[in-house]
Amino acid sequence: MSEAVNNDLADRPFDPRVICALDVPTADEARALVERIGNAVGFYKIGLQLFASDGMALARELKASGAQIFLDWKLHDIGVTVEKATAVLAESGCDLLTVHARPQVMAAAARGAAGSDLKILGVTVLTSLTDEDLKADDHTLNAQQLVGLRVQQALDAGIHGVVSSPVEAAAAREAARIRGVDDFLVVTPGVRPLGADLNDQMRIASPEAALLGGATHLVIGRPITAASDPRAAARAITREIARVCTG
Repeated sequence: MSEAVNNDLADRPFDPRVICALDVPTADEARALVERIGNAVGFYKIGLQLFASDGMALARELKASGAQIFLDWKLHDIGVTVEKATAVLAESGCDLLTVHARPQVMAAAARGAAGSDLKILGVTVLTSLTDEDLKADDHTLNAQQLVGLRVQQALDAGIHGVVSSPVEAAAAREAARIRGVDDFLVVTPGVRPLGADLNDQMRIASPEAALLGGATHLVIGRPITAASDPRAAARAITREIARVCTG
């Protein structure tokens, strides 16, 4: 990224690499948060909690207002079901959709999104899991090894990127570069600004470290949404990462 472009990012009211997680119970609460955040964020994640209420209507509403939308719904079903569901969601105009990083699931989602602008992300290893958790689930690979495997499977399936913790972001980025895919997305939850509470996240990093490690986007929830002034919190993160050049 050139110095001129980096300066442009610093001058913007929001950084397009920051995705704010609207992890609240109702669409009305999400709307109130968006109102408080104002123009300090331009990209929002709608996860399973809102999916269980009125998430799709909210997604369309926010998209119509000019925001980018990340549907973090982690689809996981037989191939034909995932393909059909993805095709319906592709018509919404949303930007990102997660599916579980299983070869059949990712390939089905790629077929369902074909011809649309919807980008598919494979969820590799949840950021709340440790290597001990993986062993308890009968995995022989540790988190970094399992992420590496699933990145390769994502590339084979032809999807656009993965969700991984910041700890594995560099490995995911390097695996894609080796395969000649320079625009591969690495979206990282588990991002905590300096001094923030860890909550239930285990494999975490600061926003700056995540970007320097290879992330293309940062999913940040409670450090923004639980702040007394969400707009100020989002702008502080924008300032914190403005000097970080990626791409």
